[in-house]
Amino acid sequence: MDKNLKKFMAAETRSRAQILDGHYVEVQTQDGEIFRILSDIAKYDSDEYKAYVLHLIEFIFDRNFSDDKEKMVNRIHRDMILNAVHSLGMDSGNRQSERQRIGQRIRELREAKKMEARDLAILTGIDAANLSRIEQGKYSTGIDILSRICVVLDAHLDLVPNGD
Repeated sequence: MDKNLKKFMAAETRSRAQILDGHYVEVQTQDGEIFRILSDIAKYDSDEYKAYVLHLIEFIFDRNFSDDKEKMVNRIHRDMILNAVHSLGMDSGNRQSERQRIGQRIRELREAKKMEARDLAILTGIDAANLSRIEQGKYSTGIDILSRICVVLDAHLDLVPNGD
């Protein structure tokens, strides 16, 4: 193995990729979200090459990590093409439906108060484009931002068991 390849393989990544079966690779990002890639990496003959491709995928996920998950997925897809990582597609992450549910609820509360999105953005100190992405479920946000939104909308954050 040449020294540049050894150096690359020794580089630490925060994402973790593993082969699930003959069709899927699973990647866990630094924030714990899980993405699945449809790929035939498991069919490669060389274990060394499989390890290289998995590490390359981890590197690509780390380099393109973002709270804007839509943008992140698009950049990862492009980067995988540019780096010749064979893939037939990738899902939008295991938290996408939860982001959409929360975003929809924020929009409902805002509209119930007859408030424009730009006004909520101003009152919370959130960029209007980011607020739009939050409402669309495309942007992963933290508790501080959600708390600011709740204060303005006269709501509160709560942990509710699934199914309720």
